[in-house]
Amino acid sequence: MQNGTTAALDKRMTIDEIVGSLRDGMTIGIGGWATRRKPMALVRAIARSNLKDLTIVSYGGPDVGILAATGKLKKLIFAFVSLDHYPLEPHFRAARQAGKLEVLELDEGMLHWGLRAAAMKMPFLPTRIGIGTDLVKQPELSKRVKSPFEDGEEFVAMPALRLDAALLHVHRADERGNVLTLSPDPFFDELCARAADVTYVTAEKVVPTAALDLPANGRYNLVERALITGVAEQPFGAHPTSAAPDYQLDLKHIKTYTESAASPEAWDAYRTSFINVDEAGYLAAVGGAQAVSALPKPIY
Repeated sequence: MQNGTTAALDKRMTIDEIVGSLRDGMTIGIGGWATRRKPMALVRAIARSNLKDLTIVSYGGPDVGILAATGKLKKLIFAFVSLDHYPLEPHFRAARQAGKLEVLELDEGMLHWGLRAAAMKMPFLPTRIGIGTDLVKQPELSKRVKSPFEDGEEFVAMPALRLDAALLHVHRADERGNVLTLSPDPFFDELCARAADVTYVTAEKVVPTAALDLPANGRYNLVERALITGVAEQPFGAHPTSAAPDYQLDLKHIKTYTESAASPEAWDAYRTSFINVDEAGYLAAVGGAQAVSALPKPIY
């Protein structure tokens, strides 16, 4: 019985198994923020897959750009898509200018509020965000609610952004789905997990539960393990985005990625070298584990 119970609690998967569990047309939330802690190994695997017609919800970075450039996106729900040092993600820009994407463009706070509503299992949350702007002229944001109290104030009704799946990258996890983020900026990863039907994470290391030191690091234990569906150990799985303190943003590679949007030939070359390879091939192509571990801290 003990062995059976232990096996049932083992949530370890491979990258390909996670991607194989996703389906065409899903709404997928991608955690992280622009160039920080994006689950890029999973993004690259989706780009290599046959998945299509995805709706992506993201505070976007190269995750959005790669999925747009590889034709995986039907719709994007976003607050921004940026590479930080390169303010506008070039592959996203190209897809948007070509009219290849349906979009719901939100203020950062609206996206937060939509994820929080879904995390709370609420149909919407009231907000003042967007009032007086063109954002609320979008059909999805056209509903208003009136305060039932004496003030009678009218609010925008921000609809819940329910997710079929969430994809996150963490620093440490155990086989049961306890996950630990060591950077001081977990952002909205918790809300993504709570807003989703299933949540998959890649982890820099899968370690014994005791090694997580959860009482000391409880602040960074994003969600209870019951919300985590699968865990894949993938060292450097956020590269070229950062997973500090384990490794920093790779500005040299971000520049290479940005330049890949210059022409179809440049994109084909990038895709061949860095996407149409497994993660071992990818790591070798970007200089290897030692080079990534030695990346300097960027200046913002």
